[in-house]
Amino acid sequence: MSRRQREEERVRGIFGRRALLLGVGQMGLLGYLAHRLHTLQVDEGERYATLAEENRLSARLIAPPRGRVLDRHGAIVAGNRLNWRALLVAEQAHDVGATLETLSKIVPLTDAERARIEREVRRRRRFVPVIVREFLTWEEMARIELNAPDLPGISVELGTTRIYPEGEHLAHVVGYVAPPSERDIDGDPLLELPGIRVGRAGIERHHDRTLRGRAGAVQLEVNAVGRVIRELERREGVQGDDVQISIDAGLQKSLREKIEEGTSVVLMDARSGEVLALASQPSFDPNIFNSGVSAAQWRQWTANRATPLINKTTNGLYAPGSTFKMVVMLAALEARVVTPGERIYCPGHMDLGDARFHCWHRPGHGPVDMRQSLKVSCDVYYYEVAKRLGIDRIAAMARRLGLGVPLDIELPGTRTGVVPDRAWRQAQGRPWALGDTVVHGIGQGFYQLTPLALATMTARLATGRAVQPHLTRLVGGRPVRGTRAEEWPSLGIPEAHLRLVRDAMWSVVNEEGGTARTSRLPAAMGVQMAGKTGTTQVRRVSREQRERGFRVEQLPREWRPHALFVAYAPYENPVFAVSVVVEHGTSGSGAAAPLARDVLVEAFQRLRPGPGGAGPRVAEGPR
Repeated sequence: MSRRQREEERVRGIFGRRALLLGVGQMGLLGYLAHRLHTLQVDEGERYATLAEENRLSARLIAPPRGRVLDRHGAIVAGNRLNWRALLVAEQAHDVGATLETLSKIVPLTDAERARIEREVRRRRRFVPVIVREFLTWEEMARIELNAPDLPGISVELGTTRIYPEGEHLAHVVGYVAPPSERDIDGDPLLELPGIRVGRAGIERHHDRTLRGRAGAVQLEVNAVGRVIRELERREGVQGDDVQISIDAGLQKSLREKIEEGTSVVLMDARSGEVLALASQPSFDPNIFNSGVSAAQWRQWTANRATPLINKTTNGLYAPGSTFKMVVMLAALEARVVTPGERIYCPGHMDLGDARFHCWHRPGHGPVDMRQSLKVSCDVYYYEVAKRLGIDRIAAMARRLGLGVPLDIELPGTRTGVVPDRAWRQAQGRPWALGDTVVHGIGQGFYQLTPLALATMTARLATGRAVQPHLTRLVGGRPVRGTRAEEWPSLGIPEAHLRLVRDAMWSVVNEEGGTARTSRLPAAMGVQMAGKTGTTQVRRVSREQRERGFRVEQLPREWRPHALFVAYAPYENPVFAVSVVVEHGTSGSGAAAPLARDVLVEAFQRLRPGPGGAGPRVAEGPR
């Protein structure tokens, strides 16, 4: 074999080996591809079919309508109205900035609006709609729809927004809603939906989850870039449950129209604890929160010394003054430090060391017993009784009557107030003095109580039961606990003691010489009320002023005393309990008692068919 032949043979061998290796490699690759195809089509075919379907389908939540709030007669006090709004879905927009620029030529957007939209787009998942503009007019909605091809990712949706027909009259009770904050959302997809609101105050906040409802869902077919092709399936959201409250909206409005700035009125069903009216002046329009509160509006509210955002009936704190004397009387009867017939002499003042504590009646009342002491509101009598009792026994009785303790009313942020005792004072690093006890015997000193607490105290005095104030009657058509008198436990106070107190309160209004004699109910009504006046100083009167013949009317209004009155009616068969506080009203008998009378007259007219009923007892209460 020649050299040339040997070389050709060597080359063919090399080529054959390489061809063999290549063939083996190709066979291996084909085998692998066949295996992968089998795996993808057979073993994992269902999984990838599902993924493909998910790419074709888009499921989105639908915000449910919020439940309504109704008054005791079924009138809507918080409802919903239709609202056109423009939405942006970032995943459907090729360029969010360009889309917004185009939209701003159709519906002008401020720099602040654009900044808000871009901020929300960054914070939220790209498939979650972001509200571009709410409360669109018909013309704005039409222009957006007409230019829809040039606005990728923009759509117009018909939703609902909150409306409060009674406006400021029920703002402090019903509250208001606002868009959820980042803290509110906390992974809840429902709260990410456009148009969703959460309760920020009042009943709206307390029953927020009940009112919120359950989200619906819509299934959409989309193309490769996320554009909606058609709607495949829709399941509407379930509207939140309606909440019916005990307030009479008509009565509430009427009372607020009667009162001036700085006045609070609480009207309760004394037996069940249902709050029938909770009127405070001034107030605010909760509808403003729907479209967003401007900085100027917020500054106006917060700068107003009358504090319109504060519900004075539940958050205003006042010394109770002489409306507290029934507490001292009951504590004294329980401790047996004085008997009902014992007379204590009032010369117009009491001296304790170097201090002199004056009675409101400068000449003094002379010798007075327990009943007369309340009728004429003798301060000296209660100075002496408080001195015998000590502050701790007074405080204990006050708390049994609902003062200085949490009240189970459905208004978040309701203040408990302060009923001081020795331990409270020591916690402040100060000792309790006997002079402190004397002052607290007439409801002055460190006491800080709300008008709601005073109404609760009055209801408990009238019924002898631990009545709790509450606003909710029905949730989703189902009654709630506490709507019947028998559901409240007894206070454990002897009925004989309660009768003495009630009789003394009756004399305040209905007997000659009573401090509220001029405010008794009209005889034509056929019912009588029992009550107690109160006046609390907001500025100390010096001895020098008293010697000069000082008169409170000479003071500027903001330095004049607060006027208070508490009452219940009918006397024989209590139905209503009321408390009135008039800031700087000068006197309880002159400002607060006449208003309480008017409140009760209207309550009987609106909530009951008349004074009738068989026998000496009055017919059933408000319906």
